[in-house]
Amino acid sequence: MTSTRTASLSVPPCNSVQEAFLRHLQAAAESVTVFLVNGVKLQGIISQFDAHTLLLRREGHVQLVYKNAISTIMPVAALPSEFDTGLSEDPAAGDF
Repeated sequence: MTSTRTASLSVPPCNSVQEAFLRHLQAAAESVTVFLVNGVKLQGIISQFDAHTLLLRREGHVQLVYKNAISTIMPVAALPSEFDTGLSEDPAAGDF
């Protein structure tokens, strides 16, 4: 059963703005501030994520955070300019 659980944690190819953003933060091990819909503020490093959750690590502790409870994810450091450029080149980016 362990192999099934491990397989479900793998991230599929990047196909959304959310995935690109989270992958960048995970790969760079950047500190983030996560605001929940109830106003709670969490801080840490995104160690893993999937379609419904993310693991936030800080000072040796790990929190499983459900994405439907998240309002905003804000990196502590500025994103590289090529990250913004890549998103703005997609004509559908930002359309609601």
